[in-house]
Amino acid sequence: MQDEDIMTGDMLVETVENQLEDGNPIKVKETLMRLVMTGTPREEALQMIACALSIEVFDVAKNGGSFDLKRYSENLDALPDMPWEFDD
Repeated sequence: MQDEDIMTGDMLVETVENQLEDGNPIKVKETLMRLVMTGTPREEALQMIACALSIEVFDVAKNGGSFDLKRYSENLDALPDMPWEFDD
């Protein structure tokens, strides 16, 4: 993978904004609403959603697979906990 192929954080947030505008997947809007309603500032919630999206983008780029909507949805459901963080 080349450097220009890597999505930046801003690009991921922009992608999340596009998903919200398109209403697809609807889980993104539901997650944003849930996070904001429980006190997470909107910008922070967008960044959390972008983190969940980054897992899928990285997997597609690294393994050449297809986007896993089920795993993306599961990671969105886990927010604000970051499913990739482990306690030592």
